[in-house]
Amino acid sequence: MSTPASLGYRMPAEWEKHRGTWLSWPKDKDTFPGEILPSVEETYSKMVTALSGGEEVHILVDDGKAEARVRKLVGKADQVAFHHIRTVDVWVRDYGPTYVRGKNSALVKWVFNAWGNKYDDLKPDDASGEAIADSTGLRVFRPGVVMEGGSIDTNGRGTLLTTEQCILNPNRNPGFGKERLARILGDSLGASQIVWLREGIEGDDTDGHVDDIARFVGPRKVIAAVEPDRGDPNSRVLETNLKLLHAAADQDGKPLEVAEVAMPERTSAADGRLPASHINFYIGNEAVLVPTFGGRSDFQAIRTIEEALPGREAVGIDCRALVFGLGTLHCVTQQIPSDD
Repeated sequence: MSTPASLGYRMPAEWEKHRGTWLSWPKDKDTFPGEILPSVEETYSKMVTALSGGEEVHILVDDGKAEARVRKLVGKADQVAFHHIRTVDVWVRDYGPTYVRGKNSALVKWVFNAWGNKYDDLKPDDASGEAIADSTGLRVFRPGVVMEGGSIDTNGRGTLLTTEQCILNPNRNPGFGKERLARILGDSLGASQIVWLREGIEGDDTDGHVDDIARFVGPRKVIAAVEPDRGDPNSRVLETNLKLLHAAADQDGKPLEVAEVAMPERTSAADGRLPASHINFYIGNEAVLVPTFGGRSDFQAIRTIEEALPGREAVGIDCRALVFGLGTLHCVTQQIPSDD
């Protein structure tokens, strides 16, 4: 059976030119209860404004009534298109398809099981991801494995970042070994080198998605989260991941360059710690959206990320409401590569 890699497809890096970005408009009151939901909608409006000057923004809404309401909230933002595709929640990075590029674009649609069968009410978003794929008219590859877009990051040249905690978790693909899953990732995304980090941050219900801890910002450059407070449980975890990054190489055997961004101050809710991380940024054509949390680390994170991505303005987006849903900016976006 032909795989994307065998046909010349690869997953582009996020900083490569986009045609647009997918967003699913927030509405789930279980995820964002009470007064949190209006604040999250305000966050989304800011995201749309920041992105739409440089690319199309494709917003998923349930129906025409929802579209009319959201149009008023986003105002006169340019390049905004609405799609009537029902979703339960906002995490389109994880249930939506992953784009790959060859002579044209195609899609890889993973199976979404709500992060290891944690949330039965969110499992219908697997079908929402299928509807997104169908709406594009593109060729769709279906490897038949459970995977989420937030669990992988690429330099677009053949190297992927991921974590053992997530990819090898038996709540995803029981009985699949590391070698088999690495082969599936390589075949599906055109990757010849996988950098395996160990585990993710406290409060992350995805079992260690890499987009909270380390991200490519160049062909060989990675920005990684660090926790300077030695008493924080994240300190040891992130130090281990940092050592693995410093020991790693890209697809050509060249060492990675690693920049560090400190974790924000601890953010908690009644149920415990929230997975606040500046590393969950999203790279658009003209702007890189950086999650901020109202603390001392915000300025340094924005500056470091902007310096790593010259030509883009780093826009801080207050995510203190959004993170109550256990994710932020990268989790709720999915890039659409340009056909150019």
